Amino acid sequence: MPERVALGARDRRLLAQADAVIGVDEVGRGALAGPVVVCAARFAAIPRDVGIQDSKQLTANQRESALARLSGLGVRWAVCEVGPAVIDRINILEATRLAMRAAALALAVPSDAVITDHLDPGDLGCRVLSPAGADREYFCVAAASIIAKTTRDAMLDDLDGLYPGYGFARHKGYPTAAHLEALARLGPCPAHRRSFAPVAQRLLAF
Repeated sequence: MPERVALGARDRRLLAQADAVIGVDEVGRGALAGPVVVCAARFAAIPRDVGIQDSKQLTANQRESALARLSGLGVRWAVCEVGPAVIDRINILEATRLAMRAAALALAVPSDAVITDHLDPGDLGCRVLSPAGADREYFCVAAASIIAKTTRDAMLDDLDGLYPGYGFARHKGYPTAAHLEALARLGPCPAHRRSFAPVAQRLLAF
């Protein structure tokens, strides 16, 4: 079991040896529709904000409030999205890694330390750590998860207007019962990932 310490403590230990820590996290890997979105968030110092934690532990309103506080702190971040066409061509794992590398390389310098949540992005020209559960253990990764989640949710809200009837604003593209029912009734739309089994099955049916 990983050592349980206060969120931010691990980041501060790394900052004793690095100019900045860059947290990287993704949202949308398991969805049937919409992009996978990755955020890299760079901190030269870690603020003491108890409201920052893994985005999955926060409500939508809490995430929006946390995003506003992060914006007010002048945090530097980069967001990269990879859409369904590329996901279908190179697979979701490689699409996620591609987005992670692009987001991290937009910010990283050799004296930084990059922390990702379990998935190794490869050589970034600086120190890289990829522990499991990093979004619960590192402040910078939790912050990145909030930015990625609020960014992607807004994208799915827009898709809901473009493709009404699927309920994208509610389930954000994930395979809920309501989404699967809409997929069976309407068939896939351009926002769906055709390489994912539930979508591929409906394509065959249609």
